[in-house]
Amino acid sequence: MVLVLVGVLSVLGVGLFARSSVFSPLLATQQLASATLLAQQAALAGNPSNSVTIRQLPNSFEFEAGGSLFSIRSEGASMAYQAAGQTGYTAIPSSGYLIGFDALGRVASPVPRQNTEFRISGDSTFFLCLSSLGAVYQGGC
Repeated sequence: MVLVLVGVLSVLGVGLFARSSVFSPLLATQQLASATLLAQQAALAGNPSNSVTIRQLPNSFEFEAGGSLFSIRSEGASMAYQAAGQTGYTAIPSSGYLIGFDALGRVASPVPRQNTEFRISGDSTFFLCLSSLGAVYQGGC
């Protein structure tokens, strides 16, 4: 009985891992949060690498923070942002979207102390909020 149950679960479980595009938006959301926090920590420590640059390339997302460059495959997912007061989302450009932090860890650029909401969508959709005070959390602003 236990072997039958394990067999059925393993067959059903393979379908979850067969398509990596299902996990790409979640992974991109987590990577964006991580890169943002790295840049914020650098700002708090007085490090000149106090910004994160996000790039949406044809087949990948790039995150540059703290002097390091991280890249993940997009698997058909897309990333867009919406600044406070803006209607609609704007796609992250391949040239990059830069977010800077001040010495207190607050958002300093592109617009000082402004909330930014990110939408990462593919087979599923995730939202990430970067508050004006520098807090990063999953969900809308």
